[in-house]
Amino acid sequence: MQSDSNERLWAALSWIPVLLPILAIVALVMESTKSSQFVRHHAIQALATGLVVWVITTITVGVGGLLFLIFFYWAYKAYQGQTVEIPLITNFVRGRGWIA
Repeated sequence: MQSDSNERLWAALSWIPVLLPILAIVALVMESTKSSQFVRHHAIQALATGLVVWVITTITVGVGGLLFLIFFYWAYKAYQGQTVEIPLITNFVRGRGWIA
């Protein structure tokens, strides 16, 4: 694929994560770059990769938020004077003699 400096610039700008998907979409619709296979190659891949990263981030932030709430629940149980049994972790630390 041959490309000029303008096409290389827009292909590179398509990958800037802070501005995804805006720059990739702009690169795909701009009159000077929309017919370039080189720009299209990078812009489409940037959009697809950005979508995957967004999904992974959403899932991990969601899991992180859920864990944050679970920690509050465990704190509440501790405040009530109850012990907390966490699957795998409690057995692991108890097996090492770190807790009774």
